Amino acid sequence: MNQDLSILTLVQQASLVVQLVMLLLLVLSITSWAAIFRKLFSLGKIRALNDRFERDFWSGSSLNDLYAAAMKNARAAGPMERIFASGMREYQKLRERRITDPGTMMDGARRAMRASYQREMDAIEHYLSFLASVGSVSPYVGLFGTVWGIMHAFTGLAALTQVTLATVAPGIAEALVATAIGLFAAIPAVVAHNRFARDIDRIAIRLETFMEEFSNILQRNVGAQSPGGH
Repeated sequence: MNQDLSILTLVQQASLVVQLVMLLLLVLSITSWAAIFRKLFSLGKIRALNDRFERDFWSGSSLNDLYAAAMKNARAAGPMERIFASGMREYQKLRERRITDPGTMMDGARRAMRASYQREMDAIEHYLSFLASVGSVSPYVGLFGTVWGIMHAFTGLAALTQVTLATVAPGIAEALVATAIGLFAAIPAVVAHNRFARDIDRIAIRLETFMEEFSNILQRNVGAQSPGGH
């Protein structure tokens, strides 16, 4: 007896619960792929913006000119430029209040940059927790569908007097499709999560290094009382 065991047929013949599980996993897979591509383009854009600002920063332009450009370009600025703008904004506010204590000025600028850094990292890490959840939960959801499908298949076989491989195979195959879809949703999410986590760690290290370098420049300016250039 020949039976059609194609994936589409198995999905159509599966029980309602298993079909719902498959549908949920398919939605999770599509959503995770959308998040993967969005995060891929987002991180590429962030790296490009940071590269551009870092070139401008070390090109010899004055801090005031860079700050004016950052304020003008605030909406399209990258994380590094916004962190720089936060530090400069606080630094200039303290100077306008005629605070001359170097420690107070540097602490204020560092706190402003650290707060901006945290906001930027929260935005950069968006979708990471979702990908981690998809990667960890999807196999178990698929396994639930498989267990339910096998239970349903064996329940149907209970009424048969003669059970052969031909009668058992379709029900088990239908159930195993749920596990396959669960793995199909989980594996790309896990791989992408690990890749993005490494990329974000590199961005974080680069931003922290920039904050230290910029703090050193501000420290020299505070000592020389000449905040116009570096």
